[in-house]
Amino acid sequence: MYATRSLRMFRPTARMMRPIPKEEQVAHTVSQRLRRLKQIPPELWPLGIVVVFAVGAAAYSSLRHFMTDKTIRFKRQNRAADSHGEHH
Repeated sequence: MYATRSLRMFRPTARMMRPIPKEEQVAHTVSQRLRRLKQIPPELWPLGIVVVFAVGAAAYSSLRHFMTDKTIRFKRQNRAADSHGEHH
């Protein structure tokens, strides 16, 4: 009675015995990927448009700020003073 119970733990489950399902990322060409857009529910299109607009606006404003503001430092300045400060 106990032997069958312990051996039952090592049997593959029904889910493992089924064939492996096809992956969703099998589309290799652009046209095949565009055909997969039809599977997106229509309720998500407005959300996608808003997210794309927000990311685009954030990128535009960040790039515009970096290009116009001359006080932004993109790299360290005065490295000699930085290395001198580490020794003390």
